[in-house]
Amino acid sequence: MTQDEFAAKLNVSRSAIAQWETDRAGQVRENMEKIAKVLNTSLGYLVSGETGSLMGDELALMRLYRACSAEDRRMLLLTARRLARS
Repeated sequence: MTQDEFAAKLNVSRSAIAQWETDRAGQVRENMEKIAKVLNTSLGYLVSGETGSLMGDELALMRLYRACSAEDRRMLLLTARRLARS
């Protein structure tokens, strides 16, 4: 996702995103919940890398899922749903 795309989803300017990335602005805290939602993750994960109670293979699967493209994520979910019905 580009800075422009990310900024549009958060309803902030691209320069705000650039400042957050380089730690030159303090408004990140006020936007953390929106950032977590846009990135499809938890606030705990953004702040501390916390993954809740996931361990072992579950944690590995979550990390792999998060590294995938949107289309690959859809394919993974479809496959997982089919496997769960078996």
